Amino acid sequence: MSEARDHRAAAEQIARQFETLTPHSLPQLAALYTEGARFKDPFNEVFGTAAITRIFEHMFESLHEPRFVVTRRIVDDTQLFLVWEMHFRFKRFDTVSPQVIRGGSHLTLTPDGHISDHRDYWDAAEELYEKLPVVGGLMRWLKKRAVT
Repeated sequence: MSEARDHRAAAEQIARQFETLTPHSLPQLAALYTEGARFKDPFNEVFGTAAITRIFEHMFESLHEPRFVVTRRIVDDTQLFLVWEMHFRFKRFDTVSPQVIRGGSHLTLTPDGHISDHRDYWDAAEELYEKLPVVGGLMRWLKKRAVT
């Protein structure tokens, strides 16, 4: 029973760390993971805290003011699922409109509450490509053609 309580506490700490992530707090991110942790999302699959940190560094380099809002936490023993929204603005495109990607992260925790496996689930076509100039129009057209 105390282990489950510890994982709920770890879930809160992990969610808080992601919600308050900044370029300056990136070095603290490594403390959440095991040294050989795996991270996978629609674009990356890497192993180790240095490689995971580089993914988040790239996020801050590529986007204006990215931030996560965790809307739900589901803890089941060593399994944690975070439902989140990532708010940001594109740097590369001449637009100031805020964007939101909705997704989830399945995290496997060690007995001491560190992340050994991090898998992000989100629809890159709907949540990202459709929002891009030029490519977005093509993606919306393809989507419409696929369902009719």
